[in-house]
Amino acid sequence: MLNKPYAESCDQNREPIQQVFEQFVDGRKTVLEIGSGTGQHAVYFSAQFADLLWQTSDLIENHSAIQAWIDDSGLNNVYSPIELDSRGDWPDQQYDLLYSANTVHIMSSGAVEQLFKKITGCMHENSVFLLYGPFNYDGLYTSESNARFDQWLKQRDSSSSIKNFNWLKDIGHQSGLKCIHDFEMPANNKLLVWRKD
Repeated sequence: MLNKPYAESCDQNREPIQQVFEQFVDGRKTVLEIGSGTGQHAVYFSAQFADLLWQTSDLIENHSAIQAWIDDSGLNNVYSPIELDSRGDWPDQQYDLLYSANTVHIMSSGAVEQLFKKITGCMHENSVFLLYGPFNYDGLYTSESNARFDQWLKQRDSSSSIKNFNWLKDIGHQSGLKCIHDFEMPANNKLLVWRKD
């Protein structure tokens, strides 16, 4: 563990996320995780769902951390990270399931708009996109802790912020995506499920 980055939140939220995943994995095989971070979720979910083929991705500077988790896992259904940036080229491939956790609040609004456009290109008519994180509703925070977290985000990077659910629905619609589920999760987070409209 000393040689690998570790995020406690990944261990805290993985089981609630897994419970939602279980509703959507049947009949699906290929997964693209957008922004794999430390790699903890990729390894955990690949072990829980042995029939899934899990493609990790992130900015290039995070690849060594992800690879360390993959190497230590001994799993053969989770793949080395590819470079993904909302402003760059994406794989010319469609996946059955796309997943991203705790990403859009550390991205600018423009980058999130690009992200949704790129995601649509990687989906077929039966694909789903699962997006986990904190979101605002009608411009309001869902908790005091989320309000404090948003202030911290903006102090760290003025282009970062907790995104508004209604705005995400709008840009999703513009990209051809419809939000079909909004799952309550622990610690004032949500798991949004999208599919092609």
